[in-house]
Amino acid sequence: MDEKELQRFKEQLEAMKAEINTDVEQTLTEMTSQTGNIPDPNDRATMESDRSFELRIRGRERKLMDKVDEALARIEEGTYGICAGCGEEIAIKRLQARPVAKFCIDCKTRQEQREKEQGR
Repeated sequence: MDEKELQRFKEQLEAMKAEINTDVEQTLTEMTSQTGNIPDPNDRATMESDRSFELRIRGRERKLMDKVDEALARIEEGTYGICAGCGEEIAIKRLQARPVAKFCIDCKTRQEQREKEQGR
């Protein structure tokens, strides 16, 4: 992978990180601005369901943020685009589809198969 591609991936990862931070800030603003006195039980249940859903999404984004930080660290270390399983280069198309990928498609497939066999 050349420097130009590496820089493009770094910019893409930083943009992902900024977008996640913006979403988190928006969620915090919305949740703190909502009033707690909702007399109708159905409205309250809907609000709680929406809040729960929003928090699940933010939890997933937190995990993605960790992966983005790891990918940015790999760029700084010079190991970005190298499979953590076999040490081979990860295909550019895979990185374009999933810039946080740390395994090549073959290693990831084997990992998922093992997890499936173990019932995870």
